[in-house]
Amino acid sequence: MKKVACLVLAAALVCAAAFTGCSKKAQAGNAAAVELLKKHMPNQIKDGAIKVAVVRNLAAGDHTQQFLEGCVTEGRALGFIVDTFVTDGDNAKCQNTLEQVIQKDYDGIILSHGEAGYTYNALKPAVDKGMKVVTFDSVPYLNGDPNGTILTGVTSTAQEDAKLAELSLASIVANFPADKQPIKVIRAWMGPGVPPLDRRQAIYDRYVKEGKITEVALVGPVDSANARGGTQDALAALLPRYPAGTVDAIWGSYDELAKGCLQALDDAGRKDIKIMSIDISNDDINLMLSHPDVWVSTAAVDPKLIGIADMRLLAAKFVGETTPDTYNLDAQGVKTTDLNSSITMVNIASVVNGWGQETGVFDSYGWFKEIKAAVAAK
Repeated sequence: MKKVACLVLAAALVCAAAFTGCSKKAQAGNAAAVELLKKHMPNQIKDGAIKVAVVRNLAAGDHTQQFLEGCVTEGRALGFIVDTFVTDGDNAKCQNTLEQVIQKDYDGIILSHGEAGYTYNALKPAVDKGMKVVTFDSVPYLNGDPNGTILTGVTSTAQEDAKLAELSLASIVANFPADKQPIKVIRAWMGPGVPPLDRRQAIYDRYVKEGKITEVALVGPVDSANARGGTQDALAALLPRYPAGTVDAIWGSYDELAKGCLQALDDAGRKDIKIMSIDISNDDINLMLSHPDVWVSTAAVDPKLIGIADMRLLAAKFVGETTPDTYNLDAQGVKTTDLNSSITMVNIASVVNGWGQETGVFDSYGWFKEIKAAVAAK
């Protein structure tokens, strides 16, 4: 599994460097599968193939690798050609990549982490052209206004960000006695304008208002292309102002931020501050296990499942099924004490109840099972 994942990530990086098209051809020459695609997706299939572009606007890393693996493996299982592009959190590069993708012969786009300010305008030409679009953590609001119009025909998927924030903030509260409240917190954050973090911020603000926590310092916003390094440097500069006893916990609203904070604490020899975060990866698991007294918990959704869900929703659009405007994936809390050295993202479900489980649109369509069976029979 790790070898396959690395190959997927390497392909994504090549695509990010040059728009040459990293095609993942699942079933070239599978006549039965092609005939089924013609039957169920006649408006998309051209020259015996359906092509999907996945654009990921985050830095290459473990979470990105798993998301892309979910998109690619599920796309291949449906007989699609899938090209992946990683734009490193560079919004100009992301917009340019989308523009080029739309000019090519793709039938659908999956966009991950486009920012609110440009996502609507960047995707509208694709919708106008008749392409099908699914986004993850990229809501296409007109003029970036969360109260404004959403681009018609696009399904925006997300993690249950309110639940992610609730789980991680509840962990902060649970790790300190009630008479310690308000718990003194440093917030590691990136935004505004990053939709998932903005949604998490709303829950954080509620905890502050309720007197459960108080913010003693903010680390961020940082450059999304170097979230980990930027956060590490920022916290390292800040720590001398906060000796032991003045900060209880760090809330890492995104795991790359948490990893930067952990490195700064480790470099400073500080073990008096706990970290509660959001998101998880193999790298995160290793760091949590090596620093169990500091990084005590996280809250997350299976990143591979997100990619799978997005590809399935795109396939449903190809067929003409009614798809929702929004689709959220459930979150789970993960304590460092739940983990051990044998746990990876492959088998984490063995220690986290509900991990990687999803119902809804995924297995309810007859055409879905029919196409996958034909592709698998090659």
